[in-house]
Amino acid sequence: MAAGYLDILRARHAARLLAGTLVGRLPNGTAHIAIVLFTRAEGGSYTLAGALAAAYGLATAVGQPLLGRAVDLHGQPRVQLPAAFLSALGMAALALAGLGSLPVAYAAVVVAGVFTPPLEGGLRALWPTVLGGEDRVHRAYAMDAVAQEVMFTVGPLLVTVLVSLWSPAAALLVINAIGVLGALSVVLSEPSRTWRSAPREAHWLGALRSPGLLALLSAFFFVGLALGSITVAGVSYADDHGRESVYGWLMAALGLGALIGGVLYGARQWTGTPERRLRGIVALLALCYLPLTLTPGVAAMTALSALAGVFLAPAIACSFIVVDRHAPRGTVTEAFSWLVTTFGVGAAAGTAVAGPAAELGGTAWSFAVAGAGGVAALLVLLATGRVLAAPGRTPAVVAGSENDRNGAAEPGFSSGHKA
Repeated sequence: MAAGYLDILRARHAARLLAGTLVGRLPNGTAHIAIVLFTRAEGGSYTLAGALAAAYGLATAVGQPLLGRAVDLHGQPRVQLPAAFLSALGMAALALAGLGSLPVAYAAVVVAGVFTPPLEGGLRALWPTVLGGEDRVHRAYAMDAVAQEVMFTVGPLLVTVLVSLWSPAAALLVINAIGVLGALSVVLSEPSRTWRSAPREAHWLGALRSPGLLALLSAFFFVGLALGSITVAGVSYADDHGRESVYGWLMAALGLGALIGGVLYGARQWTGTPERRLRGIVALLALCYLPLTLTPGVAAMTALSALAGVFLAPAIACSFIVVDRHAPRGTVTEAFSWLVTTFGVGAAAGTAVAGPAAELGGTAWSFAVAGAGGVAALLVLLATGRVLAAPGRTPAVVAGSENDRNGAAEPGFSSGHKA
């Protein structure tokens, strides 16, 4: 199992690109908690903190596909690095100006969100060039999903350490400075500098003209909704048991489950189409969300949370493959960015729905939102099975794909594309 991941990390540039992308995405992965802590330290209410965090999230959702399209058109360095600087400047403006002027504070978080560099989609566009073989790229997608879980666990801890050592404002400045360094490491690498997207058909819809991609995005809106609802339902469960630490245990268990699931998924070579495999994984994901509505004691609930996380990273990793198979030629970064955006919007919707559900019907109802989201995602995949069964082009995960401007194909893999 470990040998497969070590094989990927030994590939030239692979470890640097993975580490640089994770570090570069640190500001995005920690923005919500950093904004909330900063707002509270400045005397702002929880309502204002939530509103600023929501503004940042919506701005990020708008900016990711737009910047992803710009990367496909103009290359990675010309988009990623300026975007990273502008995003960091937005957060720096918030940290330095404070909440004395709310319009300035909102403008700062919007700038920071809109210009969040699409490093996540960019990395997935680079993997085929760096790794070559299809199996290695698929394993890299799984490793990528696992690494995200680690980042979303370590990132908030880093923010809290910085806050305790200095201040919430300092945490904002340091985290975003680190993020710029991560983006810089990526764009100065040879794969990023030389990567060029394939020629694309001019179309105002860009990647969204693919019916298969639209089907996948619709399904993953509901996966995001399920995950977002669990974060709120976990708070309600912790309140019911009178211990704030319970929430930490539930979220840690969820992350641990995803970590285990991602590692096991990436260690195996899979047969059959990824679209069919994704339906099976999402079915298991939905099945594991449903028992959360039982809300048993803390120990059992922690175990159920770990089980609920097991199929999350595999679902995300498999979705990367499906995106790659359905993205129209020349839109791979934009397509991956749309997946990030849709998942994020779904998570925001989940948090919005789970709160009223908890107030109306209690904790079990808020966890039921997660189960409903998982079932809805599965139904979308089943209803659109015929569309998903017909990829729009040869996937870019083969060597010599649109990610390799020299067009050197690896023996045994096709390098052709269809629009």
